[in-house]
Amino acid sequence: MFGAATAAYQIEGAWDADGKGESIWDRLTHTGPKIIEDKTNGDIAADSYRKYKRDVEMVREMSLDTYRFSISWPRILPTGMPNDINPAGIAYYNNLINELLKYNITPMVTLYHWDLPQKLQDLGGFANPLISDWFADYARIVFQTFGDRVKHFITFNEPPQICQTSDMMSSFNTSEGREQFVNATNIVNYLCAKNLLVAHGNAYRIYDKEFRAKQGGQCGFTINIDWYGAHSNSSEDQKAAEMAWQGDWGLYTEPILSALGGFPKEFAERVAKKSAEQGFTRSRLPEFTEEEKTFLRGSADFLGVNHYSGVLVSATVNKKHNHVPSKADDVDVGIIIPKEWQRSADNETTLCPNSLYNVLYQLQSRYNNPIPIYITETGWATTEESKLDDDDRVKYYRAQLEDVLDALDAGVNLKGFIAWSLMDNFEWIRGYTLRFGLYHIDFQDPARTRTPKKSAFVYKHIVNNRYIDHTYQPESMTMTIDPGH
Repeated sequence: MFGAATAAYQIEGAWDADGKGESIWDRLTHTGPKIIEDKTNGDIAADSYRKYKRDVEMVREMSLDTYRFSISWPRILPTGMPNDINPAGIAYYNNLINELLKYNITPMVTLYHWDLPQKLQDLGGFANPLISDWFADYARIVFQTFGDRVKHFITFNEPPQICQTSDMMSSFNTSEGREQFVNATNIVNYLCAKNLLVAHGNAYRIYDKEFRAKQGGQCGFTINIDWYGAHSNSSEDQKAAEMAWQGDWGLYTEPILSALGGFPKEFAERVAKKSAEQGFTRSRLPEFTEEEKTFLRGSADFLGVNHYSGVLVSATVNKKHNHVPSKADDVDVGIIIPKEWQRSADNETTLCPNSLYNVLYQLQSRYNNPIPIYITETGWATTEESKLDDDDRVKYYRAQLEDVLDALDAGVNLKGFIAWSLMDNFEWIRGYTLRFGLYHIDFQDPARTRTPKKSAFVYKHIVNNRYIDHTYQPESMTMTIDPGH
């Protein structure tokens, strides 16, 4: 399956329309926009709440099989609680899903892509263990309402980012608040990780017991996985690379995919040791009970992998930890990005050689070729100046798809490739300064005109031919809809 992805807050707009509740990003951007680079917000964004038919048309124009989008929790449950269901929100997603199915496009639905209802944040958000019950109630409503047509559900998108940023959103608006945020997150991060995983487990078990038999779908989990390569062949750097992945994405894959369950063993031991040295009476990384380990083990029908980049890891070079205690200090490694690796406009994503292949192969090797894998996001940031001529994005996608071919040759159980993103959108704290879209959006135009970039033509060509032609150059032409798709 080939597709493209978006997220509700980044594209929908209509932030308070038709009964939608306030999200943590609504609160953040309205009360303290200084944290957003260009002082913007997602109040209108790409206006997809009103232009969803054009969005589906763009998916058709590229001959894609699937569209991954997220549901806004506060749009269908304004307070986050199940006693107040917003019919207009339900209608919007019904219309979008039906429009996709009308053209044989598979909807892939993410339940949570960072826009927590502010009412739940006020109660502690993911630091509150009750989040697992709140999320279960929300998930059940989503399954009941849309599961007759949606057969691919993702519970959470990128848990590490959720736990690093969302718990203290309301404190993000001043320099003092940001300092408090950093200090609190150094403790809350791990509490969030456990609570989020239990919330995921609750949703998965609900789907498995109450809906799978009659709906016949799947419920998965999406984790962002960067490649951590050892800086050298030394045993110290090899161990550092191991610790880097354990302290990042391993916190979320091990409890679900490993035979033992629970958090990664070596990392858990390191955090416990450091916690004792720092005067804590117990480890800052909470333990799972044996019952919880069993509950979470195997709780995914597929794994979504968001992959953008890679780094080299050293046990001795570039070690910078500004806060103790912190996860960075717990991991205790240095990060190196070779100068020859091309960087995108966000200055974070790099064209790291074979990074996607390395990630997929590591997953296959570590978990013995587990559940099917979908690349649920991968993309390259440019600026508005590049507009439609995004040759660097074309270069990046070609490299990623070469890695996909190599992974398939290596026997990786890979079932899909979904590009980030379908269109330019609100890129969180970077606002509209970064562009990831296959389609350009003119955010100065009230009509939010969508125009295909060069990368959209190249992607369409590859999808239609299932072949990467290294001599192909996209021609200047009008994107057309294949009526037979």
